[in-house]
Amino acid sequence: MTILVTAASGQLGRLVVDALLARGAAPADIVATARDTSKLEQLAARGLRTAELDYARPETIAAALDGVDSVLLISGSEPGNRVALHQNVLDAAKAAGVAKLVYTSAPRATTSSLVLAPDHKATEEAIAASGVPAVIVRNNWYTENYAADVVRAASTGVIAASTADGRVASATRADLAEGAAVVLLEDGHLGEVYEFGGDVAWNYDELAAAASEVVGRDVTYTPLTPAEHVAALEAAGLDAGTAGFVAAIDAGIAEGVLSQADGTLSRLLGRPTTPLVDGLRAVVAVEDAAA
Repeated sequence: MTILVTAASGQLGRLVVDALLARGAAPADIVATARDTSKLEQLAARGLRTAELDYARPETIAAALDGVDSVLLISGSEPGNRVALHQNVLDAAKAAGVAKLVYTSAPRATTSSLVLAPDHKATEEAIAASGVPAVIVRNNWYTENYAADVVRAASTGVIAASTADGRVASATRADLAEGAAVVLLEDGHLGEVYEFGGDVAWNYDELAAAASEVVGRDVTYTPLTPAEHVAALEAAGLDAGTAGFVAAIDAGIAEGVLSQADGTLSRLLGRPTTPLVDGLRAVVAVEDAAA
């Protein structure tokens, strides 16, 4: 079975490759793809096949999918412009007779008010319309998304947000990547929609407590109103549109859109997901090493 991983030069894609190998996939059975193949040299050195695949250039997609059985479609990184790019991959997958497509979607994508959800909802609908056999893995927030907040809190002692008491069932990229690898390697998942997240949904008081453990000083959560949050972000240098987007994500968290923690990911992994404090400690250690 040949498995193609899109965006394999990215942070999630590389971890999926690692997980596939750790779970017994042969390097020669993995095709690692990216827009810039020079970023895949380390994977090629490990015995993987590599290929150019640019969502915006259908000819590269068709060539990369030749002889491929399963595809991991990692969602594009341009909100508002993703659906057409994903459609290019779906069209090529259908033409190539791909037996399994796994798509990294967003939590509760078809019903969520999360500002990022519409692209994912439309992509899930396009997958269903394409007829390509598929598995949807709806990835919750990455624990790594909070690295900057924790690093900043080491100096300020504060994490400020407009999430109210909303909860987040975050998981590490490595946990989510391994979940994708399991679905790619195992039979029996076609047609499923999995909500992937951490075992524990935490609120921002608990995030602050975890940050305290990581940085070795008291950290507190300062709740902001959405208007206060936008003003603070603009004062920190963000343009109005970006500040509004960030505050809209917090509004979604306040409404509970990232709170689902049903154990699906840990069940498929066969182990608990990485606790929040451990995930933060690992990523902040990486940040410190890079400083």
